[in-house]
Amino acid sequence: MTTIYIYTFVSVAVVSLISLVGVFALSLREDVLRKYIFIFMSLAVGALLGDAFIHLIPEALEDSTNVTLTSILVIVGIIFFFVLEKFLHWHHHGEDKEEVGIHPVGKLVLLSDGVHNFLDGIIIGASFMISVPVGIATTLAVILHEIPQEIGDFAVLLHSGYTKKRALLLNFLSAFAAILGAVIFFILGEVAEASSMYFIPITAGGFIYIAVADLIPELHKTKEIRHSVFQLTAVALGVFAMIALTFIE
Repeated sequence: MTTIYIYTFVSVAVVSLISLVGVFALSLREDVLRKYIFIFMSLAVGALLGDAFIHLIPEALEDSTNVTLTSILVIVGIIFFFVLEKFLHWHHHGEDKEEVGIHPVGKLVLLSDGVHNFLDGIIIGASFMISVPVGIATTLAVILHEIPQEIGDFAVLLHSGYTKKRALLLNFLSAFAAILGAVIFFILGEVAEASSMYFIPITAGGFIYIAVADLIPELHKTKEIRHSVFQLTAVALGVFAMIALTFIE
């Protein structure tokens, strides 16, 4: 059992470190980075929608005993993030004096990604309980899955108003939820794994909401044809990255 613990926590630690892919951006000037950030935001749109429709929802439906309930949970996720963003807007215009200029979508991304990473931790822990090879294969799939999404998340945090270092730190802290997920799995076992099936469609709904309600309207602010072509290409790359992962998983 000790071997399983070691493999699991080393794996979730590696997955958490993927959030640091944005470190390459620290070498770029702030003005240059923000000039081309729309490309990475477009990648985030494709990755979020691809993750939701190609991975999370099919996975939830495959493990579901009630398709209608699973579909409702996706809608619950969308509505939950809508209400949450409303609350963040009210708080943003009211009492939040420390983070003036920070758009609420940044906090939504951190929350949704944190939940997603938490579920990844549970899934990795459950995989290693089956066997070490299955656990390693699952970890590899999660790592490949996280790279395009973490790049997109970092871009969204920058667009929300965070500095490069602050965005990198918050993204890293959000990724550490994977370790918490693994700990919860080993404490609660099958109960944690079964409960995750309810959170997966809710997370998918959150991803859909962020992509459609927050990011796509931002992309519409760019009217130039050249920029629009780059946006569509980046969105397609984000989706294709998620499709490619289905052949590995």
